[in-house]
Amino acid sequence: MLDSINSQTSVLSADRVSKSFGTIPVLFSVSFDIVAGEVHALIGENGAGKSTLMKTLAGFHQPTSGSIKLDGNTIDLPPNGQSENLGIVLIHQELNLAEQMTVEENIFLGRELSSRGILDRQKMEAVVRSLLDDIGVDILPTDRIADLSIAKKQMVEIVKAISRNARVLIMDEPTAVLTEAETELFFNQVRRLKEQGVAVVFVSHKLAEVKAIADKVTILRDGQWITTKSADELTLDSMAQMMVGRELSDMFPPMNEPDVDAERILEVQGLLAPETKNVNFYLKKGEILGFSGLVGSGRTAVFEAICGLSEISAGKITFRGDETRFNSVAAARDAGVVYLTKDRKEKGLLLNEGMRTNLSLLALPKFIRNMLLDSKLESDALTRAIRRFDIRSRDPEVKAKDMSGGNQQKLLLAKIMESDPRIVIIDEPTRGIDVGTKQQIYHFIAALAAEGVSIVLISSEMPEVIGMCHRVAVMREGRITGILSGDDINESEIVRYAAGLKEAETNG
Repeated sequence: MLDSINSQTSVLSADRVSKSFGTIPVLFSVSFDIVAGEVHALIGENGAGKSTLMKTLAGFHQPTSGSIKLDGNTIDLPPNGQSENLGIVLIHQELNLAEQMTVEENIFLGRELSSRGILDRQKMEAVVRSLLDDIGVDILPTDRIADLSIAKKQMVEIVKAISRNARVLIMDEPTAVLTEAETELFFNQVRRLKEQGVAVVFVSHKLAEVKAIADKVTILRDGQWITTKSADELTLDSMAQMMVGRELSDMFPPMNEPDVDAERILEVQGLLAPETKNVNFYLKKGEILGFSGLVGSGRTAVFEAICGLSEISAGKITFRGDETRFNSVAAARDAGVVYLTKDRKEKGLLLNEGMRTNLSLLALPKFIRNMLLDSKLESDALTRAIRRFDIRSRDPEVKAKDMSGGNQQKLLLAKIMESDPRIVIIDEPTRGIDVGTKQQIYHFIAALAAEGVSIVLISSEMPEVIGMCHRVAVMREGRITGILSGDDINESEIVRYAAGLKEAETNG
C-alpha cells in the first residue's frame, strides 16, 4: 500500500481478512484502511469480493481469519446492522426500504422521536424535510416509498444513511440507478460529508465517477488485493486493466451490418400505451436497434406494452408479416419475443433458487418429459450455458442471490436464450456490471445478431448505444423524436433529440 496510508490513522480497517462461505473461499488475506475525511473507492470485477469485504467491515459477515479494527483496536462487530450504533453505516446495493411506509417513517424506522410517549411526527417531518432540501431532491417526507421511482428510492437510502450521523459511510453501487444530474447532487453530499470528517467508501463499476470523487482507489481481483493508489495516479484505462488483468482495447466488437434486404421482423405503428404516445419504428432481422433517452422518456414502457406487460390503447404491431398483439409474456415468448428486464433482482431471477431452476424457468415446457421435469435435461442445459456465457461460480448449486451481478446478468441472458427467440429485448444490459463483464456481454449480443437474432438494446449508457447499435431511436416524453443511423449516431445528436432540441418530421 501507499506509504501515505500507513501515516494516517484509520477509523476502520480490515487486517489480513479472509472469508469463506462453507468450503468456498471469497477473500484472501485482504487489508483495507478507511481514513476520516477521505473518499476511498473499491473497484473490481463482479465476483472480485467487494461486497463481501464491505459486509465484513460493517459486521454483516464475520471474517474467517484476520481481524477488523475500529480506531486501531481489534473489535468483533455486532451483526445484522447493529454496527450503525458504532457509526458504521452500509448502504446495500439492494434497496432496503419498507415499501408501504412513507419517506419519513423509513428514515426514522427503529429510532422514532417522541414527546411524552407520543410520536413527534411534526419534528420528524421537519428533520426529514431539511435533509431532503439539503440533498436537493424532489421528494416529500409524506411520499410513500412504493410510489417513488428506483432513482428516488436510492436517494432516500442515501438520506437515511446521512441521518445516522455516520463516522464511516459505506456505499455499494449507490449511483447505479441515478441520472447524471442526480449523481452530481449525490456527489455534492459526499463532498460535504468528507469535509465534516466522515470516512466514505465508494464501491462502483463507473470508473469515471471513481476518478471524479475518490481520493484513494483499492483494486480487488478474484478475492485478492491488487493495489491501493491515489486516484490522481490512476487513469481509467489503468484501473480497467488492473481490475481484469488484461487489455480492454476491443471493448466493442466489430459491427457487422445486417443485410440491406433483411426482412422487417417487427413493425410498430402509432403505439399508444401507458407512458407512450404515437410510437413508430421497425426492427430488421439481425439488427441491433438501440433505444436511448433520459430516464422516464418511455423506453421501457414501449416494450412492456409490446410484450404484454401493459395494456395497449391503440396502434398496430406487425410481427413477421402478421398483425398481432401479445396478451402476456408467455404469448410473446411462444412467438419468439423475449424481454430481459433491467431489474434482474426483483423481476428477472428467483433469488432463493439455484442456477438450474432459474435457467429453465422461462422455457419450462422443453424440459418436461412424460409430464415430469427432466432434471438431466436441465443439468445438461446448465452445463452448456455455463460454457457459452462464461458463468463463473465456484459452486454449481449456488443460489442466484449469492452470485455476483455480472454472473446474474449472464444467467439471465442464458435463461432467455433457452426459449430460442427471434427477437431479444435487453433493458439496461450492463447496469451494475464491471468493465470486463461488460465486454463479454457486448460480444454475446453481437454474436446473437450475427446469427440472425434481432436485438433491441435499451440503455442509459451512451457509449454502449453508440458502440453497439446499427440504428438508435431516441425518445422524449413518451415519443420517438428521431431515429439515427450511420455517422449521426453520436453523443451530440442523441442528446439533441433526447433534450427536445431536435425532432424528426417522421419516424420509422
